[in-house]
Amino acid sequence: MEKSNRKNSTAIKYWAVDDRPREKMISKGASSLSDSELLAILITNGYKERSAVTLAKDMLKLGKNNLNELGRLSIKELQQVKGVGQAKALIISAALELGRRRHSADLLDKITVRNSEEIALYLRTILKDYSHEVFAVVFLNRSNKIKSFQIISHGGITGTVADPRIILKRAIEEEATAIILSHNHPSGSLRPSQTDEELTYKIKQAASFLDIKVLDHIIVSEEGYFSFADEGIL
Repeated sequence: MEKSNRKNSTAIKYWAVDDRPREKMISKGASSLSDSELLAILITNGYKERSAVTLAKDMLKLGKNNLNELGRLSIKELQQVKGVGQAKALIISAALELGRRRHSADLLDKITVRNSEEIALYLRTILKDYSHEVFAVVFLNRSNKIKSFQIISHGGITGTVADPRIILKRAIEEEATAIILSHNHPSGSLRPSQTDEELTYKIKQAASFLDIKVLDHIIVSEEGYFSFADEGIL
């Protein structure tokens, strides 16, 4: 009876060695694993008749079988998968955030801002997964090389407010000679509001007294990006 139970068990420890995610990663490398197998390593273990791989597949379905969609889910939403508690959800969320930061860091190291398209790619990578609006600033040196990126404020689903004093204080601390403003639109719309335009003008005017240039204000969403500079409204 015991032998039969083991044969019918779905627990990963009873799988062939080459089919176990951890052993497969050790012998063949991470690139050989599917998304569900990589997630299973993070999940560590399943429950009863549902293996970690099965839970990983359920989690991917929750994210529409798309890692970008999965990255947008909150810790609470990840826990909708039966067998995934807060601890497992935290691990998954942390891993996805590390991946996002790694990708944005690679872009950051390579960017000397020459046009809106280059910086918009970087900004979309960082901001696209937020379900609420955030206002961020890119600080640049005289060569238009990025010195740092900072999120200045968090808002709600439909808006956020940024204090020009905080932005300019950070610019001075970073010894930046130019800045690029940015915020995301979770709704997908790329059109700036009147408030967006008024805030941009206010920051630009204040920055000019400190010899700091506002090169652009870029709105990003899943639909793409909108550049104030490109549209001639900066």
